[in-house]
Amino acid sequence: MGGKIVQLVQGEKKALEFENFEYWIERFSAYPLVQLIDLDAAMGKDTNSRLIETICKRLPCQVGGGIRTIERAKELLAVGAKRVIFGSALLKEGAVDTQMAAEAVATLGAAQLTFAIDSRNGKVAIKGWKEATSITPQEMIRVLDGYCGAFLYTHIDTEGTMAGFPLQVARELAPLTKKKLIVAGGIRSQAEVDELDGIGVDAVVGMAIYTGAIR
Repeated sequence: MGGKIVQLVQGEKKALEFENFEYWIERFSAYPLVQLIDLDAAMGKDTNSRLIETICKRLPCQVGGGIRTIERAKELLAVGAKRVIFGSALLKEGAVDTQMAAEAVATLGAAQLTFAIDSRNGKVAIKGWKEATSITPQEMIRVLDGYCGAFLYTHIDTEGTMAGFPLQVARELAPLTKKKLIVAGGIRSQAEVDELDGIGVDAVVGMAIYTGAIR
């Protein structure tokens, strides 16, 4: 955000900010996949395109934030992104847009597609988490299961808080899809990561790494 590495709490309050990209690129090089989000683009304010492209060339990245078109996704894959994340673009007029999903998988292939389900108070939120919908995470998974390689579920209520991820939510969502389920939001310990792994769910860890809680 704003040309810097940041960590937000529940998508709103900036808790951490870094400008030492070399340090964090080196730190994250130990991980099999790095989640890289253009928060400005997600909120429709601006883009950090050049910075996103630079990091994609150096780390294996799953990239999201403001990807509204197939063309933009193709551009990111062309500069080195391993996967692209579609979120708000999958909803149209209050419903899941299966036409967009079908076009994405036909053009890009399921292996390179991660579909984001960002949930606040049990309902999907879009446009940088600023706009609420009446759609549930369960409904979104059921409708879109045939169109992607992975689902990324973010529990906005605990995102950036290090309050712990609600493991029961992962247990409820995992059986709904045969695709890889990745979860984020409040993960604070290696024990949580291990427990999620035990039920076949991958974890996104942000604040706990930035603060040194997970080394």
